[in-house]
Amino acid sequence: MDWLFLVMAGFFEMIGVAMINKLHKDRNWKAFALLFTGFGLSFLFLALAMRTLPMGTAYAVWTGIGASGGAILGMLVYGEPRNVARIISIAIVLGSTVGLKLIG
Repeated sequence: MDWLFLVMAGFFEMIGVAMINKLHKDRNWKAFALLFTGFGLSFLFLALAMRTLPMGTAYAVWTGIGASGGAILGMLVYGEPRNVARIISIAIVLGSTVGLKLIG
């Protein structure tokens, strides 16, 4: 269950990051509320996951999901560049995240 909490934490981290971008563009209360909610839920689920998962592994997986998910969202939703180097870099982050899950 703690790994599910960790994945949920990463998902909400992605939402928070996406809302930072939206808040810069729109400057409205809805974007701010979604940003606050996304990061709040992210920290809540991270704390729940860390009840049994090692801190280093949990933090690395959480940031890996947030960083790669944010980059993928940027490409899909906000029209950010989709080049080979960027995609390979995302794959490396995700591969490292999976590696931490497998060994820890």
